[in-house]
Amino acid sequence: MSATERPTVVIVGRPNVGKSTLFNRITSSRRSIVGNEPGITRDRIRMPAVWKGRGFDLVDTGGMLFGDLEEFPTLINEQVREALKAASQVILVVDGRSELTSTDRDLAHLLRRAGKPSTLAVNKCDSPKTEGNAAGFHELGFDETFAVSAEHGLGIEELLDHVTAGLPEEDVEDDSERPIRVAIIGRPNAGKSTLLNRLTGVERAIVSPTAGTTRDAVDEQVTKRGKVYQFVDTAGIRRKGKTREMAEKLSVVMAQRHIRLADVVLFVVDAAEGVSALDANIGGYAHEAGRAVVVVVNKWDLAKDKDKRVFERDMRDKIKFLDYAPVRFISALEDKGIQQAFSSLYQGFQATRRRVPTSELNRFMETVDWDRATYPGARRPKIRYVTQASVAPPTFVFFITGHDKFHFSFERFLMNQLRAAFPFEGTPLVVKAKRKRR
Repeated sequence: MSATERPTVVIVGRPNVGKSTLFNRITSSRRSIVGNEPGITRDRIRMPAVWKGRGFDLVDTGGMLFGDLEEFPTLINEQVREALKAASQVILVVDGRSELTSTDRDLAHLLRRAGKPSTLAVNKCDSPKTEGNAAGFHELGFDETFAVSAEHGLGIEELLDHVTAGLPEEDVEDDSERPIRVAIIGRPNAGKSTLLNRLTGVERAIVSPTAGTTRDAVDEQVTKRGKVYQFVDTAGIRRKGKTREMAEKLSVVMAQRHIRLADVVLFVVDAAEGVSALDANIGGYAHEAGRAVVVVVNKWDLAKDKDKRVFERDMRDKIKFLDYAPVRFISALEDKGIQQAFSSLYQGFQATRRRVPTSELNRFMETVDWDRATYPGARRPKIRYVTQASVAPPTFVFFITGHDKFHFSFERFLMNQLRAAFPFEGTPLVVKAKRKRR
């Protein structure tokens, strides 16, 4: 079945109910920007998805508002209506933490008139109280209602089982055969374009000592040891106050977008200049996007008087949040250290996609020395069991009693224990707590 013939599942809802979070969860991506501010998504965003052998295109739409004559809400509504025309299935998302609104009712009425098979997803149901709130949305008249938490990955399997039940099975391309997407990021003139040329063996990117030469993202594919890599050389990210031209501002936005679309990020640091506050800011983009990261210290040939251990210790002190990222010292100009970088890329890709079975995770829990864990204030929460909710990044949900969430120091302890037990080098981990009913 071709891409144009694939069924289309459209996600609709009013602003800020978690449509983009659900979209990212189903597609295992960070394609849609997620934030607390309503109206972030304006255009339709489409990505392929597969569930149990059934392939479909998933469409994220902007939040609909009725009766608002402002320019953007009107344009968003038009985009949603166009998306509904081509929809095979529709998922209406509502907020389980709030009351039923008139906009929710209007959207349900719109879907009934459109005559499309529709399913109601009551999102943000990540506690017993909000799970109980889902019953209040039955008056919308949907045959099937699912309480889900897009953020934690709860209830998504049951939702997808229902939505895809009538979709045809297809010969889905093996995910292991698609290119591994790698975004090369760093500040201007760190040697990103030279590194791209070395990695691919092609003079694909223009190289110049003038900072900011690259504005559009440059991509190139290369096969290494049977694996296909798609490298994207992004524009150098400057401080906000330094991006005066519109082209430079758009380049920074696009660089952040390519980080979200990447499987692994090559974070290039200039050895001659050292690690700056801007480097920490740039590395933070990759960390916050949940991407696997390999730190590449470039131009090491110009740092003859520096010691690798001292340099790395200083760097890790300035970018503590990337403590999971391996560090490779290279010289792109002299083609040194490139092979080690390739190996780290693949290890990071494997780590961010690694899924640990629930049975194995709970055997691991029995081996943890809980006496080493400190918990400030009240008693340490009682962990009943743990499951892995998703990958990219690996996300673990711990079901607990006595608390609603973990203290950040206890989260750090759990992450360290997971890293000690399983090979997760190169990828961030996400630890969530969910209060278990007695």
